[in-house]
Amino acid sequence: MVLNIGPQHPATHGVLRLRLVVDGERIVSADPVVGYMHRGAEKLFEVRDYRQIVVLANRHDWLSAFSNELGVVLGVEKMLGMEVPERAVWARTLLAELNRVLNHLMFLGAYPLELGAITPIFYAFREREELQAVMEEISGGRMHYMFNRVGGLKEDLPAGWLTRVLASVAAVRRRMPDLEGMIVGNEILRARTVGVGVLQHEVAASYGVSGPIARAGGLDLDLRRDEPYLAYGELFGPGGPGRVVTRTAGDALARLECLLEQVHVSLDLVVACVERLRSLPAGPVNQRLPKVLRVPEGHAYTWTENPLGLNGYYLVSRGDKVPYRLKLRSASFGNVQVLSRLLPGCLISDMVAVLGSMFFVVGDVDK
Repeated sequence: MVLNIGPQHPATHGVLRLRLVVDGERIVSADPVVGYMHRGAEKLFEVRDYRQIVVLANRHDWLSAFSNELGVVLGVEKMLGMEVPERAVWARTLLAELNRVLNHLMFLGAYPLELGAITPIFYAFREREELQAVMEEISGGRMHYMFNRVGGLKEDLPAGWLTRVLASVAAVRRRMPDLEGMIVGNEILRARTVGVGVLQHEVAASYGVSGPIARAGGLDLDLRRDEPYLAYGELFGPGGPGRVVTRTAGDALARLECLLEQVHVSLDLVVACVERLRSLPAGPVNQRLPKVLRVPEGHAYTWTENPLGLNGYYLVSRGDKVPYRLKLRSASFGNVQVLSRLLPGCLISDMVAVLGSMFFVVGDVDK
């Protein structure tokens, strides 16, 4: 039997379609069909200048808006040969890690919900709101922050904001055991996830899978450590709080555990960034730019470790005020394509457990 799951279905994270061939309850083959949310972002980039494309770039993965912006401005700055003020570098790192925690908390609440547990999402959203408050205070946005600028940040940090960040982090750390207590060791969740949807690191690498999903199967790759940008070289260096979270099992439970532990690592990085920002002297957080910003002719590829995996922008410039081409390599695309290898052999009931544990955003797949 050919079975269509989606594109409008409670088991899919949005407008994704899975075309399954099933033999009874067993999946024989699976074909992810994408494109239902395609908005043509890459062509829209070509008719907007370098200030305007940041608005578009933060939307494809709406749970990682700050990180999406970051890749664009880092690429433009690389081609301009521009040095960003030190305070902006550390503030960007802090905000990127807060954004990572917000992303992971969403999936930590949503995944148990897909397995039939409604309570964890309320706890996850309580912690999200705690951190959303400080992100909203600094940027004015809840989802699309628009706080990055070529050359730094939009404006300086508000007075007392770093103190409020520490208070929010302390509150989240204090209450995280409430959420963990419902997830870790839960016998129903374990029954649905242990040994289900095993993704080995060789398969992950061949399909371009990255982020916590790949690391749960033993693919030890994290750009923050391996090709440091912003302040990650220091944070992941000797004596720094940064560490790469990995597992070896590669099943749905390992992917959830990676996400959960990554939250604690990111909170440690946030605290380290706050301490560093407090020790820095007052100064600018951006560079003065010309009225019309033109990027020299050439091309550059910039990738960052987004919450869901590797996010890359390939920028081609012809010396104009708009990019000639700006191609996006989104993390979620590879994370979804590997479903064609993971799902065959699973039961239909396990498909929901596997799909939910792949942690993707459909807009990030379709661009």
